[in-house]
Amino acid sequence: MKGLPQLNRRLVLEEPQRVGDGSGGFAESWVALGTLWAEVRPGSGRERAGEFATLSRVPYRITVRGAPEGAASRPRPEQRFREGARLFRILAVAERDAAAQYLICFAEEEVGA
Repeated sequence: MKGLPQLNRRLVLEEPQRVGDGSGGFAESWVALGTLWAEVRPGSGRERAGEFATLSRVPYRITVRGAPEGAASRPRPEQRFREGARLFRILAVAERDAAAQYLICFAEEEVGA
């Protein structure tokens, strides 16, 4: 196993929540669950053309302290991390080590150009 991760970035863990729009429908909003210290490492990116803009997608490996299954502080796919205006959508979560002291969140940041 590699050395200990450097948890030097403060990220806010958020999850989507449906809110009634008063007309029988709903809107999606994001609710903060808490702040986690993390190590953020970028992977290699790719670009694709969207309808009105070019979208860049960069994968990230975000390491955070471990938390038990079901704990609100344990990240899950479909949640996201926020760092100021930057958003990292969580795609998958795996335990970094056998003792589950750390979790690796495979995430993607989308940036419109």
